[in-house]
Amino acid sequence: MPVLPSVEEFPYAIRQVSEALGSNGSTSMGSVCASTLALLNAGVPLKAPVAGIAMGLVSDDIQVEGAVDGVVERRFVTLTDILGAEDAFGDMDFKVAGTKDFVTALQLDTKLDGIPSQVLAGALEQAKDARLTILEVMAEAIDRPDEMSPYAPRVTTIKVPVDKIGEVIGPKGKVINAITEETGAQISIEDDGTVFVGATDGPSAQAAIDKINAIANPQLPTVGERFLGTVVKTTDFGAFVSLLPGRDGLVHISKLGKGKRIAKVEDVVNVGDKLRVEIADIDKRGKISLILVADEDSTAAATDAATVTS
Repeated sequence: MPVLPSVEEFPYAIRQVSEALGSNGSTSMGSVCASTLALLNAGVPLKAPVAGIAMGLVSDDIQVEGAVDGVVERRFVTLTDILGAEDAFGDMDFKVAGTKDFVTALQLDTKLDGIPSQVLAGALEQAKDARLTILEVMAEAIDRPDEMSPYAPRVTTIKVPVDKIGEVIGPKGKVINAITEETGAQISIEDDGTVFVGATDGPSAQAAIDKINAIANPQLPTVGERFLGTVVKTTDFGAFVSLLPGRDGLVHISKLGKGKRIAKVEDVVNVGDKLRVEIADIDKRGKISLILVADEDSTAAATDAATVTS
């Protein structure tokens, strides 16, 4: 039963290295426990913590009391957490790894021709008791995934409707390239609508996700909403400002002069300029009319200057 998250939950390549500096027991089972702690510490959302234990076995033959034909009976004793000598001189090395609810891996080495099923069943029961004890000790150190390091690259997956893939990509990749340029994130879209967003930090990844969601799951803007938009086109009658991906509004030329008449839109704004705007109206066809609003920082600075002067 795997405990690693799916690629949708955690779209990272995982490389786990365990180096045993010394041991008089099972280095592999120690590595299972240490790997769980390391993965949780790194922020990997395991489905459940995993611990491992190595079980051993010693056996001998005894004469059945009262038997006349030299009948012998084999006795078995199961050992928990075997040492190196018990592994070397014993009859079995039975490694059991798992969570508190189920076994995730088994490995059995034996020097005997066969082991009775009831002996193996008993070994599994002993292994479970030991595993639960180990898991309790591990939980005292860490019992849930930590936050990922702020220096770790972020890879996030989201789903968009298949019929929205074209809108997210845009003609000749215009939209997706613009999102990449603005946020610095790398974006990959699968045919089933799975979108992988990679970035060097969390805010950049989230900015890209927000822009993608604005296209795939758009929320219509409302009158009175304010945006810091980018001028994407100028005409004789005004400037078109991008508010959200795929959603533009028009600032009419009469609204660009801040009360003054202007002859040419380009005398005031150009493509690429940032404008703080407010939605003044949305007509029945969904066309958005915008007006300029005073920049908050500029307004605050002007207020401070007026206060100092007075």
